Amino acid sequence: MENRTQQNIQTWLNGAYDNSDKQIIKDLQTNNPTELEDAFYRELEFGTGGLRGIMGVGTNRMNKYTVSMATQGLCNYLCQFVTDRRARVAIAYDSRNNSKFFADITAGVLSANNIEVFLFDDIRPTPELSFAIRHLHCDSGIVITASHNPKEYNGYKVYWNDGGQLVPPHDKNIIAETRKINSIDDVKTSRNNNLIHYIGEEVDKVYIEKLCSLSLHPEIIKKHKDMCIVYSPLHGTGRKLVPATLKAFGFENVICEPQQYIADGNFPTVESPNPENAEALTLAIKLAEEKNADLVMATDPDSDRVGIAVRNKQGKFVLFNGNMTASLIINYLCQQWKSNQKLTGNEFIVKTIVTTELLKDIADKYGIVTYDVLTGFKYIAEQIRLLEGKKQFIGGGEESYGYLIGDFVRDKDAVIACSIIAEIAAWAKEQGKTLFDILIDIYLEFGLYKEQLLSLTKKGIAGNQEIAQMMQDYRNNPPKTINNKKVVLIKDYQTSISKNLITGEEEAITLPTSNVLQFFLEDHSKITIRPSGTEPKIKFYFGVKIPLTSINDLESSTQTAEQIIDNIIKDMQLK
Repeated sequence: MENRTQQNIQTWLNGAYDNSDKQIIKDLQTNNPTELEDAFYRELEFGTGGLRGIMGVGTNRMNKYTVSMATQGLCNYLCQFVTDRRARVAIAYDSRNNSKFFADITAGVLSANNIEVFLFDDIRPTPELSFAIRHLHCDSGIVITASHNPKEYNGYKVYWNDGGQLVPPHDKNIIAETRKINSIDDVKTSRNNNLIHYIGEEVDKVYIEKLCSLSLHPEIIKKHKDMCIVYSPLHGTGRKLVPATLKAFGFENVICEPQQYIADGNFPTVESPNPENAEALTLAIKLAEEKNADLVMATDPDSDRVGIAVRNKQGKFVLFNGNMTASLIINYLCQQWKSNQKLTGNEFIVKTIVTTELLKDIADKYGIVTYDVLTGFKYIAEQIRLLEGKKQFIGGGEESYGYLIGDFVRDKDAVIACSIIAEIAAWAKEQGKTLFDILIDIYLEFGLYKEQLLSLTKKGIAGNQEIAQMMQDYRNNPPKTINNKKVVLIKDYQTSISKNLITGEEEAITLPTSNVLQFFLEDHSKITIRPSGTEPKIKFYFGVKIPLTSINDLESSTQTAEQIIDNIIKDMQLK
């Protein structure tokens, strides 16, 4: 083991840590030194979004010590930033194992630092935490969640006073403060229960009322209130608010998948509680077939992402990916804002650089500006904040199943997304169509867009090094051709340089620096490569566009697009 790893282990063995945890370390020394090394070879990094990691003993794990130390760093920054009064922080947590425990630990440390705490009394969706921050005039917010990660993980996500996740300068400043916390002894632990307030239904009520104000066609919902919808929270927080919000919108025939309606951090009915995975929707689709439902929706454990299944031309349920659903939502919002005469020429949407370009094509048709931001919904929230009072945000989204409608929440929100998707389904039904039909109409007008994500998992120390080496190789020795098509443009978001390989011209990229590379091919294919910021993965995003002139060509055109992507993957030796 490296000296740093050994020092971290000795600090725990000799420090003010529970004897039970020290015994686990001793057992690992004897029985599993590899796991012990992974648990202590580094400190679990407090990144720009907070913490996320496997739960367990160790400096590189999510546990009460790493959570306490991160909270103390946040407290130190808040007390520097808020000097004229007592700082206020809201806390929410999801259904994961230890989430409630970590939330309570966090509340205790905050109160020990003379900070007023507003702690939800039960599991709540992440977007409601974002809403609560602004509603309760808080200076920061924390949600204990690892989103859609496997059950072994948990996380600690930090928000600022605008309801968005941390962005510069606060992210870097808080990271700097957390790095100064070198020991559990640096953490204040004298809990002050007088400063901890429990919140719940009173916030739910206002939140749902605000969501209902975003409905564009309540009269159509009223006509199709009996449309059958099957919903699954995948054992997570969506059970608290998604059915209630759908009911408030006017939908009266919402059926919840009973096994997955149970909040359970072990996620017993799925391999992974991720609505991006087809397997996660299996039970809900089965129930939908039994009930002859029109629509299936499933949200991840903290209810900020939603996956859907709709009936195709043959009446079979098919899954929509994040780009498809985002296209449905943006198309509907733009159309209805125009038909309702709400467009003034001052509206905008926001998408991430890896999300389908179809969103921009749709917005362009209606004279609505599209802003591209780095991957991560915090950048969408930042763009809303920067343009607040100047331009009107309509909606935004990312390919990873996260969407936002309206601007009073500043993170992806599956609660409102579920209700708007259901409203679009009712609107389609009013025209004698399905959501599948609406998407095909979009493709016939703008072209068939096909995207695919390939994630390579590289765990542990060796995996981390391998991902770094892959990015270095792509950056230093970029391919000249991919799939026998010339690479005509390279965007390197780490050096902030966009280089046209045909003319040799270079332009500055104005977005913040990030370890991301994009290759654009002569046939307009786009490949984006980036290490995940939350998982031990390197991600490859592929996007192609081909014309679609007739619905009769849908199957063959889709196969052509899929073959292009498959050829790109093979040429890049990714499978």
